[in-house]
Amino acid sequence: MNTESPHTGPLAGMRVLELAQIMAGPTCGMMLADMGADVVKVEKLPGGDDSRGYSEPVVNGVSAPFMILNRNKRGIALNLKMEQGRDILLRMVRDADVLTENYRRGTLEKLGLGYDVLAAINPGLIYCAVSGYGRDGPYGDKAGFDLIAQGFSGLMSITGEPGGAPVKTGNSIADINAGILATVGILAAYAHKQKTGRGQIVDTSLMEAALQQTYWHAASYFATGVSPGPTGSAHLLTAPYQAFETRDGWINIGGANQANWERIAQVLGHPEWCEDSRYKDNKARMQNLDSLTAAMSSVLRQHERAHWLAAFDAAGVPAGPVHDIEQALTHPQVLARNMVVELRHPRAGPTRALGCPIHFSETPTQIRRPAPMLGEHTRELLGEYGYSQAQIDAFASAGVVRDAPQG
Repeated sequence: MNTESPHTGPLAGMRVLELAQIMAGPTCGMMLADMGADVVKVEKLPGGDDSRGYSEPVVNGVSAPFMILNRNKRGIALNLKMEQGRDILLRMVRDADVLTENYRRGTLEKLGLGYDVLAAINPGLIYCAVSGYGRDGPYGDKAGFDLIAQGFSGLMSITGEPGGAPVKTGNSIADINAGILATVGILAAYAHKQKTGRGQIVDTSLMEAALQQTYWHAASYFATGVSPGPTGSAHLLTAPYQAFETRDGWINIGGANQANWERIAQVLGHPEWCEDSRYKDNKARMQNLDSLTAAMSSVLRQHERAHWLAAFDAAGVPAGPVHDIEQALTHPQVLARNMVVELRHPRAGPTRALGCPIHFSETPTQIRRPAPMLGEHTRELLGEYGYSQAQIDAFASAGVVRDAPQG
């Protein structure tokens, strides 16, 4: 049984059943769990969450991608193709606040586990579906992946260097943002449930999560009728606002307004640029961006990154280093914000994960348990739902559940 002290986060008392897998849904579940929800990861049999099969990198045979997205959750492994497995899930649904899933539309309905069935059992259930394109429209039945969503939404057309091939963002931005949108939607529906007792469907998609990232570019298209293209690290609307190379590395400089531009010119030793017709205001700088970038770069390459960052900080100019992942994850500011946490996995051993990016003064988040092994909490959870040890033994023997933890 679970002997941990109760979570004191703002969502303590919320019960979530996570049928979602890989990235978007598990991102949502992880955020809810960090904030105190009891998130039960319901994994399919055989195999569990597909990300368990992402074999590189692994830590002592355990998938690192799976571990980083599934901490703070308890895990049960159910065969939902078997009637007894579906019956177990239906019993679990009775007192759940939230259920998340990312199956193709119609998949759970074919199993007799669609929203109408679940809502009849629990009218207060918040049913969150994360799909490729949403639950309606001409693409409502299509599957989706992060790469496909980035291309569909136009993100790949605005990423990379001008004149280059389409480029996806380095991270899975559609997946991650879809998980965040699902979290926001669930919390709004939960507030509604607190007032009315009624649940509802929360519906978002990878397509919409990617499209939401194009606010500035959509504004440009709506205003001009022209689709913007890629600008490298430069901003679509203001300059200088991009990465520049110094003698020993790259820095970002954010000259997002006229006052900052004038400070930049002073720091670089060229106050006359402020009166130069090519650079005098933002419109001129955008029209002469190549010339501006070349002029600034020739000065910035004369000194090391630390020199320029100190000078810009002293002048009040927003600037920062371009880190690699190791530099970012070991920076004192990142560590001070508890954005790197340590966990001990029963098979992988000591591991690290990203912390929760939301901080509360009265109800702090907690990261207390590593990602579950497949079936790790099956017996514990079935006991909580009233099944006897003999019944659990019979389920395990019949292949309805897995109760012996596997990595």
